[in-house]
Amino acid sequence: MITTSDILFEDNHLIAVNKPAGMLTQKDLTGDTCILDEVKTFLKEKYNKPGEAFIGCIHRLDRPVSGVILLAKTSKALERMNIQFREKQTQKKYYAIVKNKPPKEEDTLVHFLLKNSTKNMSKAHLKEIPHSKRAELDYKVVAKSDNFFLLEIVLKTGRHHQIRAQLSAIGCPIKGDLKYGFPRSNDDGNISLHSFYLSFNHPVKNEMMTIISLPKGKDELWDYFITGPMDKK
Repeated sequence: MITTSDILFEDNHLIAVNKPAGMLTQKDLTGDTCILDEVKTFLKEKYNKPGEAFIGCIHRLDRPVSGVILLAKTSKALERMNIQFREKQTQKKYYAIVKNKPPKEEDTLVHFLLKNSTKNMSKAHLKEIPHSKRAELDYKVVAKSDNFFLLEIVLKTGRHHQIRAQLSAIGCPIKGDLKYGFPRSNDDGNISLHSFYLSFNHPVKNEMMTIISLPKGKDELWDYFITGPMDKK
């Protein structure tokens, strides 16, 4: 259930929410609760609306991923934000915890992803193949513990399971991500990937905005990385 503490930003046009890991962004065939419905209920109760609140989905996060998600409260905001995301005028950053040390401290990864809809997976290829889509991200190691590394990731394209597939392709599957090669699940069944940063131009005010949500309190490992100095390398 979404509460006031989950709301990162709200005005008449947009609402940004810290999506819990394990919650869908939009309804799927499972019929499980999703962030869109949760936010609609939250707004209906907050403002005592007689009808259903309008909420438009601007972008998505995978079900096992937590973090910043931005939703539109008006059709005008939805249309304008869709253009920004489509034309890559926004910036998204993630934190990922991996067990294996990446080949380089920081690098740009370029792959060609081929989606397998039956398995709900994407396979990363080094060369373009039929029906594949180019995927690009930047990563850098920002901290490490005795057994894990924290990566900061800047997403350059938005492909299906992109971060998960690309990190797996370099031998660094995300902690808890059984689908992409990590040997053990996390206790909550989700994965250690968090969307912590989103910058964009406000669709009405024409002002640059930045929304940040750090993954504090998720578990001891996240807290070790996030609450301590980020130069534990």
